[in-house]
Amino acid sequence: MDAVPERVGEPVGVRAVCAHCNAYLHCCRNCDFYTPGVADDCREPNAERVADKEQGNFCDYFRPPAAAATGTGPTQVARAQLAALFAKKTPEPTKR
Repeated sequence: MDAVPERVGEPVGVRAVCAHCNAYLHCCRNCDFYTPGVADDCREPNAERVADKEQGNFCDYFRPPAAAATGTGPTQVARAQLAALFAKKTPEPTKR
């Protein structure tokens, strides 16, 4: 199995796996073209059909989601808002 890319923007190898859950990274579910409900769940018309969307594959059209690379996707925004909500704030000193 390939190592996980060290930095955002590095190519994802076809056998790269997540260090935490051991799931394949180069799979349909992690592709920008993946859209449930469209033909073969893929917006790329030239891509070959892949039966198991969570298994690693050799699709030449694989592209990690752009939002994940920039850190501005809905998940990243929600996590940042949640972190800000629960961030420890130092109390202001009371003035007399």
